[in-house]
Amino acid sequence: MNSRFLALALATTPVVCCPAAFAAEDAVGKDLKATIVLQGHACDQIAATQRNGDSDYTASCKDGNRYHVYVNAQGRVVVDKL
Repeated sequence: MNSRFLALALATTPVVCCPAAFAAEDAVGKDLKATIVLQGHACDQIAATQRNGDSDYTASCKDGNRYHVYVNAQGRVVVDKL
């Protein structure tokens, strides 16, 4: 029983101690990465996101690319490279 508790404690320590390390891997980051890639742009992993407004984001990828992802007046998702 103690070894199970120790394994669980060690496995969850990074999440509890360093939540910022996992911030870019949240659901919004995953959705933005998928949107960027599906629009034909390169993005290996999301490094940072910024919410500019409703359905309007700026995403920075670890490879150095930055994108503006938003919904236009016609309701279509647009990805512009910055």
